[in-house]
Amino acid sequence: MVADAYAAAFDAIAADSAAPAAVRDMRRAAFDRFIALGFPTPKNEDWHYTSVAPIADQEFALLSSRTGDVGRDDLAPFTFGAGDWHTIVFVNGRYAPELSDLKKLPAGVEVSDLATAWSTSPAIADRLGSVASHETHAFTALNAAFAQDGAVLRIARNVEVARPIHLLFVTDAAAARAMTHPRNLIVVEPNATATVIETYASATDSMYFTNAVTEVTVGDGATLRHYKMQREAPRAFHVGTIEVEQGRDSHYVSFSLATGGELSRTNVYTTLDGEGSGVTLNGLYMLDGEQHCDHQTQIIHAQPNTFSRELYKGILDGRSHGVFNGKVYVRPIAQKTDGKQTNNTLLLSDTAHVDTKPQLEIFADDVKCTHGATVGQIDKAALFYLKSRGIANQLARRLLTYAFAADVLETIEVDAVREGLERATLERFV
Repeated sequence: MVADAYAAAFDAIAADSAAPAAVRDMRRAAFDRFIALGFPTPKNEDWHYTSVAPIADQEFALLSSRTGDVGRDDLAPFTFGAGDWHTIVFVNGRYAPELSDLKKLPAGVEVSDLATAWSTSPAIADRLGSVASHETHAFTALNAAFAQDGAVLRIARNVEVARPIHLLFVTDAAAARAMTHPRNLIVVEPNATATVIETYASATDSMYFTNAVTEVTVGDGATLRHYKMQREAPRAFHVGTIEVEQGRDSHYVSFSLATGGELSRTNVYTTLDGEGSGVTLNGLYMLDGEQHCDHQTQIIHAQPNTFSRELYKGILDGRSHGVFNGKVYVRPIAQKTDGKQTNNTLLLSDTAHVDTKPQLEIFADDVKCTHGATVGQIDKAALFYLKSRGIANQLARRLLTYAFAADVLETIEVDAVREGLERATLERFV
């Protein structure tokens, strides 16, 4: 029945004659691949600790046109109080020009919605899937089959963008029991520098499904700081995939936040395909109740003299379940690789649990790679010390929880984002 629902939804989108032929061909090939792959199960090694049955067993409708009633006031909780960012807003998966602010983009910066971009530039349609292929991953194939809109960014060669560019995807009650499949393209050309904030948030407590894919190309000598904020509704389902290709001497800096959703999964995959390139992957997930959150990272060192740094932290309360699976591959050619990976988890209750699996696969003989994981509870000695100084038990626990998260939050270079997340961490487990 569920497969029939997806097939019926695909028949409707396949009839969209407004999409370029290349997009229609991609959709058909991707849907066929999704049917062949099927939804992943815990028998799949990458999904061993996460069951997608809550998603696979539902029949989510595909929104046929723009819906929703979101105003600027509804966006305020997700903008970190910053009024000067370049912002492109999508409501229930569709571009909302009246809520966006793209009037003051500097020269050499292009930001547009995908539905317009692929109709006006054949190169955009051809680029889809060049970084994030639908051949291997079922949810990427599902996204490619149903992609209707998203953000397209191009930062021209040698351009430094001073202000962040915010991609804000908001879902409201009009999308209850519906699915959206945002598809984003980010191209940072050689020696350019930019900061992109990619937010998925909700103005409703309805159940819905977001399945997003972002393809990123970082050119030679370029730097991209990319912050993903997953702040979906409590009953929502979220699967987000970011795939990155890096050129020589480039640097990709990622921060992934996950606090929302009943079931969420964030994949961050990058290939260091230029000598001297580097990647920094950081993340924080904060869960309570019955939430399940899965983070998967993959770093492929494909050229010599590359480096990677990775720090993910989880704070779990209630009966929540966290998953972290970090993979680092070093190819035979990638001599002089320098990699470090760390995952730390703080359990605030006896019923919360985490499955953490750092992995290294090294096929070069001149490398320096380390990985480690820790799982623990609040330090009783530190808690006693604070209480002995007159600090109430609840406040002492909040302070120690914040202290646990502080070092990963301090890696965020955008002041408004860092300060906003610091406040959210203090307030999360009151």
